[in-house]
Amino acid sequence: MPLSNLTSLAPDTFILMGIPGLEQLHVWISIPFCSMYLAALLANAVLLVTIWAERSLHQPMFLLLAMLALADLALSTTIVPKMLAVFWFRAGEISFAACLTQMFFLHFTTLVESVILLAMAFDRFVAICFPLRYGAVLTPPAVAKTGLVALLRGFCIILPCVLLLQRLPYCGHRAIPHTYCEHMGIARLACADIRANVWYGLALPLAAGVLDLALIAVSYGFILLAVARLPSRPARHKALHTCGSHVCVLLLFYVPAAFSALTQRFGWSVAPELHVLLASLYMVLPPLLNPLIYGVRTQQIRDKVVKVFIRPRSHLLRQ
Repeated sequence: MPLSNLTSLAPDTFILMGIPGLEQLHVWISIPFCSMYLAALLANAVLLVTIWAERSLHQPMFLLLAMLALADLALSTTIVPKMLAVFWFRAGEISFAACLTQMFFLHFTTLVESVILLAMAFDRFVAICFPLRYGAVLTPPAVAKTGLVALLRGFCIILPCVLLLQRLPYCGHRAIPHTYCEHMGIARLACADIRANVWYGLALPLAAGVLDLALIAVSYGFILLAVARLPSRPARHKALHTCGSHVCVLLLFYVPAAFSALTQRFGWSVAPELHVLLASLYMVLPPLLNPLIYGVRTQQIRDKVVKVFIRPRSHLLRQ
């Protein structure tokens, strides 16, 4: 069949159903989601303003953290407003183009975050294993190039997913049992062979994530070897403490992402409402917790937040 005939079968709109089986609880479920989303916006905005305002934080570690905050904001803002519209107003209709756009930015931003987390692991590796070369290896231009590589890689991996979905015919099924559009959720509505979507959607993005995770593991292997050689216990504790925040963020990112990706394709025994609920939480929980983890565990950030936001206010009150 000619491509023009296939693409003509694309529906005008899809319908996002929210969390199947829990429709009567949507309004109540929306309360914690809305609260977490607003808190995530505030926490990441505070972090970004602090890093921008304080020149002492214009270092690779904090620039990467700012990039992570921007990616978190993009991820949650791509998904949560429409999710809340579904919960509050049952406004589940979304155009085919808007659904593909949401799907693209969802998977694209996830891949970008994976590269940023890899770069943060490399930052810790150089800082602990080669401290004297840190300033020469990790420079602001190097961080900027890392961000560019993350964007280009994410774009090149996810664009074929959009093209694969556009070539499929859709013959009437429009309801997506989810709170947002994602690759396989759209592909399953097609009335055609979707094996290319299944294999590409599983193989390449998953391979990219596994490669990033393997390189992170190698970095931490060298870090642990370097820490073990440090002469004093306080020095070892300090070195490990600088990695603690990054490890927490890694767990928040990779564990739910792996669970969601695998259950979407193989977890037929997982209740649909549980899968959708956890996948939706993944859109708001890491963006909320990432800046809090770094803010609580990193003294430099805590001190600068106080300097930028609290001390000026106290000075005005005294006046």
